[in-house]
Amino acid sequence: MSETKNYYISTAIAYTSAKPHIGNTYEIVLADTIARYKRMTGYRVYFQTGTDEHGQKIQDKAADAGVTPKEYVDKIVATVKDLWKLLDVSYDRFIRTTDDYHMESCQKIFTKLYEQGDIYKGEYIGHYCKPCESFWTDSQLVDGKCPDCGREVYDAHEEAYFFKTSKYADRLLKLYEENPQFIQPESRKNEMIAFIKQGLQDTCVSRTSVKWGIPVPFDPKHTMYVWVDALSNYISALGYGNEKYHDYDKFWPADLHMVGKEILRFHTILWPAMLMALDLPLPKRVFGHGWLLMNGGKMSKSVGNVVDPVILCDRYGVDSIRYFLLREIPFGNDGMFTNEALINRINSDLANDLGNLLSRTVAMCEKYFGGTVHNVAGTEAIDTELETMVNELTAKVTADMDNLTIPQALMEIFAVIQRANKYIDETAPWALAKDEANKARLESVLYHLCEALRVCGILLNAYLPTTAPKMMEQLGLDASALDLSKTTYGAQETYTVHKGEALFPRIDVAKEIAHLKEEDEKRKAAAEAANKAKAEAEKKAAAPAEESTVDFTHEEEIDFDTFCKVELRVAEVRACENLKESKKLLHLTVFDGERERCILSGIAKWFKPEDLIGKKIGIVCNLAPRPMMKGKYVSEGMIFAADTADGGCSIAFYGDDTPVGSPIH
Repeated sequence: MSETKNYYISTAIAYTSAKPHIGNTYEIVLADTIARYKRMTGYRVYFQTGTDEHGQKIQDKAADAGVTPKEYVDKIVATVKDLWKLLDVSYDRFIRTTDDYHMESCQKIFTKLYEQGDIYKGEYIGHYCKPCESFWTDSQLVDGKCPDCGREVYDAHEEAYFFKTSKYADRLLKLYEENPQFIQPESRKNEMIAFIKQGLQDTCVSRTSVKWGIPVPFDPKHTMYVWVDALSNYISALGYGNEKYHDYDKFWPADLHMVGKEILRFHTILWPAMLMALDLPLPKRVFGHGWLLMNGGKMSKSVGNVVDPVILCDRYGVDSIRYFLLREIPFGNDGMFTNEALINRINSDLANDLGNLLSRTVAMCEKYFGGTVHNVAGTEAIDTELETMVNELTAKVTADMDNLTIPQALMEIFAVIQRANKYIDETAPWALAKDEANKARLESVLYHLCEALRVCGILLNAYLPTTAPKMMEQLGLDASALDLSKTTYGAQETYTVHKGEALFPRIDVAKEIAHLKEEDEKRKAAAEAANKAKAEAEKKAAAPAEESTVDFTHEEEIDFDTFCKVELRVAEVRACENLKESKKLLHLTVFDGERERCILSGIAKWFKPEDLIGKKIGIVCNLAPRPMMKGKYVSEGMIFAADTADGGCSIAFYGDDTPVGSPIH
C-alpha cells in the first residue's frame, strides 16, 4: 500500500483592521475548494488560515475606538471566524499572531537572524504607507504616493533593524529561473523579477514608534515590523520555534501559499529570503490571485463600496455565493461584482442548468418507473457521447485543479450538465413513454441522466459542499457515494430516487435587482453620512482655539485654601416671580436644607418662574448678602448658570433623589 501524501495549503492571514467583506472571502473559498479536492484525491491535507493582528493601523484604530488593541482585534477575529464557519471553510488550524506560541517563534527567528548577521541595526529615513504597512524610497513612489495602494505616504525617520534582503537577490532570481511554477500566474513572476533587478533594498523589520506588536527580545524598545511577524505564521503554526505543535517535519515546505496580488512581493521576495537565511526549505508555489472589483475599483470600506457576504449568504445560500466567487474571477485576474452578474449566474448555471436537470430527471424516474431505474446499455451515438464526457470529466477537473484554473474546472463540470440537459431534449423521454415498446430505451435514457448527475455531484462536492450531498440524497444515495474513485460511468447500477426541494429556486431578476439597488443606496447613504460626520468631527477637532465663541477671560488666580472657603450646596426653588422693577432679574426663594433665602438672578430673559419652581439647583450659599434695587431687596447667594453658544443660558438641575442641602464638590 502506497504511503499517504501530505499537502499543505495556506491563505494569507486576514488583517484585523476591519471585518471582512465579499472581496476578502474569495481567497478563503478558493483555498478551501483546493483543500477539499486534494482530500478527495487521497491527500492528507493541512489547511491553515488565521489573522494578522499587529501594526500601526490597528494601534490607531483601537485608540480611535477607545479600546485596547487586543480588545479591538478580539472583536474582529470573532467576525472572521463566524464568516469562515458560515462559508463552510474546512481549515485545519487557525493562527492568531497574538498567540503566545507564535510570538515565541518570531522572537527566536529574529534573534537567530540577528546573531548570524542577517539583521542589523540602522536608521530608517524614507516614506511609510500606513494602510499597506510598507516602507518606500523616493524612487519607488508613484506620483508621490504608495505604489501598491495609491494612497498618501508620510515621512518616517527612526532607529530600526534591517534584514539583508539585498544579500539574497541573486538567489531569488535563480529560484524563479529553476522553479518556473514558484510564482503564479506568469505575469506576477515577471513583476517580481523587474522589482529585484531595479535594485533590491534591505527591509526594515522593526519600529520604535509602534508599540502594538512583538517586542524584539534583545532590544525591547523595538517592535517587530508586521511583515516579519505575519510571514512567520506559516511555520510557527507547525511548531517551528515552539512546543505548541509538532507538524513541521510532516508538512513543511508548504505546497501552496494562496495570497492576494497586492502582497505577492512579500511572499515571493522577503519570505523566501528569510527562509534562505534560516536555511529552511522554500514553499513550492505562491499564487497571487486577483481582486473582486466593484464599479471598476477595489472594494473599500472607506468609500462605502463593500458588500457584506453574510447578507448575501443569508439571501441566496452559501453555495450560490461560493459558486459565484469561484466561477466569476478568472485565473489570476480581477473579477467584477455586480448584482446583475450574481443573479444571472445563479439563474443560468445553478437554477436553470444544474437544478433543472436534477428536478426533471428525478420527476421522470418517479413518473415512468416508480422512482427506480437500472443500468440499461445505450444504443445510440448520443449515449456514447454523454458516457465519454462523463468518463473524461474527472481527469479534466483534476488537471485544472492542479493548474489552479478553478473557473475552467467548473466550466468542464457544467459542460457535462449542459450536455445532459440537451440530451433530454434530443431523446424526448415524454415521447418514449407513450409506447411500451420503448420502455427499455426510456430506462436507458433516465439511467444516463442519473449517472451524469452522480458523477457531477461527486466532483462538485469540493466547490458546493452543501449542494452535493443534497444531489446524492435525491438520487437515493448517501454521503458515502461522494467518492472520487467512483466517477466512472456505470459505477452505480441502480437508482431509487426521491424528489426533494429545488436546489436553487429561480430568482425574479427585475424584482431582485430593484431590491438590491435600493439596499445599495441605503448602504451608500449610510457610508456617506458616516464619512461626512467623521470629516466634520475631524474639522471641528482641528479648528483653532480662536474660532471658539467661549469667553476665556480669566479671573485672578486663587490658591486651594481660598477656593475651599466657597460653600456650594443643592437648594430647592420654592417660589419664583418676576420683578416689576427689572426685566432682567428673577426673584427666587430657595430652601438650602436649613432655611429659606432670597436670591436675585439675571435670568428672566431665558426662564419663566414656572420653569424653576420645584426644581433643585446649585447655589453659592456663603456669599455675603448683597443689597439690590436701591436696598429694596437683599440677595443671599448665587445660582449656577452657564452661557450657551447661541447667546442663551443653561442651568444644571439636580434629580429628585438628590437631598436638599447636599454639598457640591
